Amino acid sequence: EPVSKRQRKKLLKQKQWEEQKDLRRQKRKEKRQKRKLERQSKLDSNNEGNDRKRMRREVVPSTLRLIVDCSFDDLMVLKDVKKLHKQIQRCYAENRKAFHPVQFYLTSHGGQLKSNMNENDKGWVNWK
Repeated sequence: EPVSKRQRKKLLKQKQWEEQKDLRRQKRKEKRQKRKLERQSKLDSNNEGNDRKRMRREVVPSTLRLIVDCSFDDLMVLKDVKKLHKQIQRCYAENRKAFHPVQFYLTSHGGQLKSNMNENDKGWVNWK
């Protein structure tokens, strides 16, 4: 049966793609190994250890205070409480990574929000 020029090109490209599959896989594997070796050599040469820990030591605390008032959670539906919980988690995490972290406070923490945080994120009690 006759095959159009476009169809022949597609078949040729498909065939080449299949033939080069092992080569691409090998390249990805080599790239991963190279990155792994670079990370290991970086850790070996770096006596201070983890970059995040080193960054945390260089942090200068800010005098700003961020207060999140959670007293209105009884007026929210559960979906909104869950979103608020995620936003609070994100704020806390980003504040910890910041070079000038603000003083972060949660007030009137109770009700739906507290029960949701106890259910989904038991580590929040260790927050500083």
